[in-house]
This record gives sequence, structure tokens and C-alpha cells, in this order.
Amino acid sequence: MDSLEPGGLKVLIVEDNQYFRLLIRTVLGALGVEEIAEARDGGQALDMLARFPADLVIVDWKMQPMDGVSLVRHIRSGESGVDRRLPVLMVSGYSELSLLAAARDAGVNEFLPKPISARSLVGRIMSILRTPRPFVDSNTYFGPDRRRRQHPYGGPDRRGPGGRKSD
Repeated sequence: MDSLEPGGLKVLIVEDNQYFRLLIRTVLGALGVEEIAEARDGGQALDMLARFPADLVIVDWKMQPMDGVSLVRHIRSGESGVDRRLPVLMVSGYSELSLLAAARDAGVNEFLPKPISARSLVGRIMSILRTPRPFVDSNTYFGPDRRRRQHPYGGPDRRGPGGRKSD
């Protein structure tokens, strides 16, 4: 990505509902995004990412046969050949705290509950671009720092061996 402006972005939309894909595409187009690709599920998205160097993935949670959380886990594992730091915005009609925690623990950068508005979608995209969180690489997690606020900590590092921030 050459700039922090949406117009230069390459965005992959991963959503099984064609009308919702169209809605997201329309909002992105209004933002000036010109390079947009689409996939209907996580498996198709992994195939697409091999050919389309996305700067951002907008992914739905519930899809078959591969859902959005599984896709994020594949990306963050590094086994798919996709950049592990690829920003991911997850959208979902499900917003229970346990599901938000599962998405966060899989390594999403931002979460946006449905129904979405153009303003909320643009806000999350700009948050990802303008205030990226550092990535954490530990034995059990790779992804953006799950903490929203950074507080100085003077105690011992209890993250265990290999637990370190990267970036």
C-alpha cells in the first residue's frame, strides 16, 4: 500500500451474500477504491489472495465451507503464503461478546457488527490505516495487539519464552 488513503487500496471482500458484497463494493467505490476483488468464502479468498495482492480484507464471519475466523487463522498462521500482517476487518450479524473475543483471538484488526453504515465501514477502515496496532508474536498468538489502550507496565514480563512484540 503506497499511502494511507483508501483510493490506493486493493481490497478483497469475502462475503457469501451477493447483495452485501455489492453494498461494501459501493461504499468502497464512493471512497475512491478502484481495485476490489470478491470471494464467496474463506477457501475462495485464499485462492484469490494468491493472485490478488490485497492491502485489506473485509470478511464476513458466517460462511460455508470456510468461515471468516478460519480464514483469519490461516492468514495469521503464515502457512497460506499470504502476508501474516494483512489487515482484516471482520463484519458479522453476530455480535455476542464470546464471538467478538473469538474474532479478536483469531487476529482480526477490527470488528464491525451488521447492519453497517457507510460511515461505520469508512471509520473502521480509516482506523486500520491510520492507527495500526503493533503485532504480537508469541507461542500461542500472532496478530494485532488485542489491547485497545496502551498502559505503561513496570512489572515482570510473564508472557513466557518467545513472547514478544514485533513491528
